[in-house]
Formats: sequence, C-alpha cells, structure tokens
Amino acid sequence: MKVDIEESWKSKLSEEFEQAYFKNLAKFIRTEYKENQCFPPGKLIFSAFNHCPLSKLKVVIIGQDPYHGPGQANGLCFSVNNEVPHPPSLINIFKEIESDIGKPVPNSGNLERWADQGVLLLNATLTVRAHSAGSHQKKGWEKFTDAVIKTISEEKEGVIFLLWGGFAKSKTKLIDSSRHYILTSGHPSPLSANRGFWFGNKHFSKANQILSNNGKKPIIW
Repeated sequence: MKVDIEESWKSKLSEEFEQAYFKNLAKFIRTEYKENQCFPPGKLIFSAFNHCPLSKLKVVIIGQDPYHGPGQANGLCFSVNNEVPHPPSLINIFKEIESDIGKPVPNSGNLERWADQGVLLLNATLTVRAHSAGSHQKKGWEKFTDAVIKTISEEKEGVIFLLWGGFAKSKTKLIDSSRHYILTSGHPSPLSANRGFWFGNKHFSKANQILSNNGKKPIIW
C-alpha cells in the first residue's frame, strides 16, 4: 500500500507510518487488493486527507466503513461517485440539509465539494473487501484514524466535530472539548433516523453559525 497522503498530514503522521502496526496493516492491504476486489480504488484510500489539508480543516465528520458495493466508495465517508445512486444514509443527510437550511437535494452524492472547503470526511476504517462489510476492521486502520483525531485535537483549535451514532460518539474521548466543538446526534441510517434520532439535529446550520461566529467562512453544504 502506497501512502499517498497530502504533505501537511504526512509531516504530522509520519511517526504512525513507521510503527509496526501500520507496516502490518500496509502488508495486509497490499495482499487484500491483490487477491480480492476492494474499495475504494487504491489511489483513493487517502482521499479524505488529500482534499482537506490539515491547515484548511474546519469540520470533521466520522464514518465507520467505506461502501462495499462496486463503484460507490471514493475515499470520503458517506460520499459516492458521481452518477451513483444515493445510499440510504446519504439520502437522509441531504433531507436534513434541505429541512435545516433549505438547500434542495443535489443530483450528485459526491461530497468532494465539502472536503475541498475544509470538511474532513473520515472513515474509521479506510478500506473494505467488496460485498463484505467490516472486512478490514480491526487490522490497524482504527488505531491510525484515532491518531488522526488526536492530532487534529492537539494541533488545531475550534474544529467542529459532527459525531453521528454510537460509534462516532465513542471518539469523543479523543477530542479536547475545551478547544473544539462537538455536536452529536443519532446516525443518519434509516434504522436510527426513522426512530427520531437524526432528523432535526440542525447540525449544518449550527456548524455554519459556529464558523461565522469565529470569523471563518461557512461551508456551502
């Protein structure tokens, strides 16, 4: 696995790449991509970082696993490639945006446009085997992405963390809440959203209000 990651991240995470767990992870990923169909494509594994340099980061959204269907995953959590139908969680995200700030549901589910504005769309596990949800969990990715969250917490100030669902909320312990903003709600998946834990959280307007209050440019969701 080639670590093709943007320079500001590379300098802060270089120690992680040298650790035994990461070398073992890289070896596992190389074998998996050679022997099985895996997602996202190898060159997109670190897309979340490459679209959102540490210096520009304003908001963090944490997902769990990449989509495991053909052509869906593009290295950004909840995001899909252009022309790909919106998955259920993404549909609910767009519905909440429409309800919250009045922006119509877009045709494209590709969230690169968010990432390029300073939204880190971070999956805890950055790869997956096709049609096998969770297949690359507990191989080292979580240790790496926890280090990413800690790095953001230590290196930045005033970052807004949007933590949706129990898994994302479990990352609260890695974040210094005296330096950053943490907004939590249920997960946008239909199971959670239909039980009333997602809709109405107004996270998108709240995040933009915080950014405006701090003299930063709001996100065009």
